[in-house]
Amino acid sequence: MKIKFGSLVVAGRGKIGGHVASQNRSGAYLRTKVTPSNPSTGFQVAARALLAGLSSAWRSLTAAQRTAWNAAVGSYQRTNVFGDLVNPSGKNLYTRLNANLASIGVASIGTPPLPVAVVEPVTVITTMTALAFTLTPTSLDAGQDYQIWVTDPMSAGISNWGNRYRLLTTENGGTATPWDIHAAYLARFGPRVAGQQIAVWIVPIESATGQNGQGSEAAQLVA
Repeated sequence: MKIKFGSLVVAGRGKIGGHVASQNRSGAYLRTKVTPSNPSTGFQVAARALLAGLSSAWRSLTAAQRTAWNAAVGSYQRTNVFGDLVNPSGKNLYTRLNANLASIGVASIGTPPLPVAVVEPVTVITTMTALAFTLTPTSLDAGQDYQIWVTDPMSAGISNWGNRYRLLTTENGGTATPWDIHAAYLARFGPRVAGQQIAVWIVPIESATGQNGQGSEAAQLVA
């Protein structure tokens, strides 16, 4: 549970007891916690195995290596849910960078890298009938790979789909767009229906360090 204090509590995120604190366009709210079903799909099992493996690998690092990761966190500040800059822990930084590297097929690193600039795609232009999309600029950084996150087909009335994104595949920046994800999408989610919407989120990953950018997203109706 995360709480931000002002003269009184001004915001909250996370779980406490049987309730969840969050925020939407109308402001902060508290709702009853609902435990979702856990189908343990192959994708979920693989993701959990990756995190478990990285946790074990962290414990296998030397004391000097863990000290180096703990010392590097100041260079990897991120904005939290309240908009404040915070440092990750050394373990969280190690896990995040190496999980990103694993997603693009790059071996884990045991030494924290120096941060580098991550080139963001500016816009994503999608063609939902063919499930292909073009990025702007079309000439991307060949030293970066790009995670392609997608949602399942959803109602056109849904406007908040951040928790529905699933990592589908990756592409290298040296491969020209449009990138066609039609076969991969159908294998994961099945056929689409006209009138449904699908969102795509493209996240750049620096292939030498595992750093990720914010990414660009687009959502369109299936024609």
